[in-house]
Formats: sequence, structure tokens, C-alpha cells
Amino acid sequence: MAPGIPAAMERPHFIGIGGAGMSGIAKILTQRGAKVAGSDTKESGTAEALRALGATVHIGHAAAHLADDASCVVVSSAIRPDNPELVRAAELSIPVVHRSDALASVMEGARAIAVAGTHGKTTTTSMLAVALSELNLDPSYAIGGDLAGPGTNAAHGEGAIFVAEADESDRSFQKYDPEVAIVLNVELDHHANYASMDEIYESFETFAGKIVPGGTLVIAADQPGAVELTERVRALSAVKVVTYGESETADVRVHKVTPRGLTSEVTVILNGKYLTFTVSVPGRHYAHNAVAALAAGVALGIPAHNLASALGKYTGVKRRLQLKGEAAGVQVIDSYAHHPTEMTADLEAMRGAASDARLLVVFQPHLFSRTQELGTEMGQALALADASVVLDIYPAREDPIPGITSDLIIDAARAAGADVTAVHDKAAVPGTIAGMAKPGDLVLTMGAGDVTDLGPQILDHLSS
Repeated sequence: MAPGIPAAMERPHFIGIGGAGMSGIAKILTQRGAKVAGSDTKESGTAEALRALGATVHIGHAAAHLADDASCVVVSSAIRPDNPELVRAAELSIPVVHRSDALASVMEGARAIAVAGTHGKTTTTSMLAVALSELNLDPSYAIGGDLAGPGTNAAHGEGAIFVAEADESDRSFQKYDPEVAIVLNVELDHHANYASMDEIYESFETFAGKIVPGGTLVIAADQPGAVELTERVRALSAVKVVTYGESETADVRVHKVTPRGLTSEVTVILNGKYLTFTVSVPGRHYAHNAVAALAAGVALGIPAHNLASALGKYTGVKRRLQLKGEAAGVQVIDSYAHHPTEMTADLEAMRGAASDARLLVVFQPHLFSRTQELGTEMGQALALADASVVLDIYPAREDPIPGITSDLIIDAARAAGADVTAVHDKAAVPGTIAGMAKPGDLVLTMGAGDVTDLGPQILDHLSS
């Protein structure tokens, strides 16, 4: 049975309860019977979903929102020290708990699968949650995005398995003790917290070292950073390592990925036997995510053929190449990609799915620090599109860095031969795209910020 409510989590208050990671923990605790409260900056579907489960959600941050009898205050790394509710917690001597510690506490006692990597975590975690649910194993799960089917990012299940997205951005994934850990890739990102690849490797090594005795590390055999990490883990740890990918040395070998429009057919070789299944999203990288999920489930003792069939039931995650609609013969698709590798993968996936279509991209850079370090590579990725519109940087939790603007990306894109237009007013984008698009085109809104809001607006302009 799934674990219950830790004592510190009986009456938690979440600052930023509407966030992807925070809301998932809040949902699980509410479903388990905890008296959950919290605040967020604005109304959202997530806030409404939490209220429907019984949580109290305040809009805006104010000291008065924090109840005197709160058992703890849960924060993410994005919450600033001067937040009035955090200040009030100190005045009341209410313990402050980081989001990762809260998640670790609700995972305690479960057979945990923790999914890590610079990108692909949300998709892979979601694939596992869907497949395990399809097999009536009733897992608990906490994901960084809403599943297209159930429409939620988290759930409390009565089964023994807990599947969690493990965030490396602030080293918080080091708090978990999984039975199975997945590492999809290891690349330099989150530059405000990591100064070098050595620091990244050290962080992932610590994560792998937290796997429980007898547990398994499932890791990519093709991605250079993952290969380096595999060598380090094998040298320092007794953890069982299972590799997956197209390499001939992979333990779970990807034999073939065959595009089928907006789906793929994947054939793997596992224990000397061929196994073929369908992935209901396009692109080789999503196929590899599914194979990682397959390998993790097998490591828990679930029959491979059952998992393969169940993985075919996965229908996607919001913002991961999600079709938003079609108008005037133009399809609008939304992508969360914000790292150059993700951008390239999604653009190549769309090229493979509709090779005859023109591909128009609306890209919003995410974070000044990421743009400073990877802006050139972002611009080079945009050269895969027929034309792109680039917005100003979405700051999220960061303050501006002098001299760092979207121009860094635009200049690199143009140097790579890309057709790029700078648009500083987000409200002007729908009209701009409607003027560019022709029947048969694909429009991809791309980025981790609020660029996702533009999809419906573009469809409205195309329809008018």
C-alpha cells in the first residue's frame, strides 16, 4: 500500500502552490487526507483543480494567508527570502521544507522510480505513469506536466510504486532514494547553479549513489554525457547498471524506429528477443524515452511484453508536441523545448512527421543565464525551421543580465542562414504568424515560458 501522511505534512502551506512541482505534491497530500493550503500569484486551472480536491488556495502572497497552525511551509528554489509568507513563517517558528524534501517524504516506503536527465524527464515519467496505470498497478506519480489523458500532473495511488520526476536544476534530486533511477542524458544547463560539466557529473553521481541497495540505474547508451556518467558510476558503485539505446553494446537495444505520421513504431532487442510497440508521439527522442520507461519497468520485475503494450496507451503530455488545433489549413503545435538539444529534437521530429510542410516557429527564450550560455546553439537550432519569430527572454525566477537579450539568438540564427524576425510585443505575434502562414504549414510555439498562451490566439487570427 502507498505510504500515508508524514507528521510534518498534515497541515502544509505551499508558497507557489500552482507550480508544476509544487502542485503535484499538494494534490497527493490532499488525496491522502492532509489539510493543504497555499498561495500563488494568479488564478489558474491548477488552482481550481486543487480547490476541487479540498485544498485552500489563496491568490497573491500575503502574511495573512499563512495559518498559525500550519505544520510546515513548503517552498521551491524559486521562492525569494522576502516573500511575506516565508517571513511570517519565521516569525511563527513554522518549519520551512524544500519541495524536494516534501516529495521525498511522500515517496517514503514506496518502490520509487526517479526519472532524471537534462531533458525528457516529464515525458518519460508520464509514459511510466500511464503504462503502470494501464496494467492496474495503480501507481502514485508526480510529474512536471499534465498528462493528456487524465489531465493531471500527480495522483495518489493505492499501489506500491511511486514514479517521480527528479529535478537536477538545484540538486534537489539528491534527496530521493529510488529503487530504480533513470538518467536520460547529462548536459550542461542551469548555469546559475552549475559552473561546469564536472559539477553536473558530481551531482548526477550523488543521485545515482542514492539508489537503494540492490537497485538499478537505467541510463542512455548513446548520449555522451550519460556514457561518461556510466563509467563513473561503474567505477565507484555496486549499483546494477542497465543501458539502453542504439549502441550495439546497449543492454536494451533500440533496433529500429519507424515514423508513422505523428506516431512511431519502435523495435527493441531485450534478452535476445525482438519486441515491437507503438509510441503515440513523433520523433526518435520520444521513442528512446519510451525504451527507458520499458527498461525501468522491467527492472521492477514487470513483464516486458505487458509494458510494451501498455506504453502504446500513452497519448502525450501537455506542451510536449501537443496539437493545439487547426485553422485555415494550418496546424498549431506547442512545445516546451527550451534547451538547444530539446529544440533540435522537436524540430527534427516535426520535420520527420510532416516532411512536405513548411515549419514556422515562435520561440521564447527561457532564463537570461541559459541564453547567455546557450544562445548561439539555440539560434543554430532555429535554422531547422523555414522561418522563426523570436520573443524577448522570459525571465522566470531571474533578474536581467546586462547585455543578454534575444539578439544573441537572432544573430546566431541568421549566421546559420535562418529566416528570423524579432518581435518584442508578444501581443503582436498572432497577427504576425497569421500573415506568414499558408495552408499546409505547421506552426510550433516553443519555450518554457508563457509562449504557450499564444497557440489559441494564433488559431483565432487564422480563423478570422
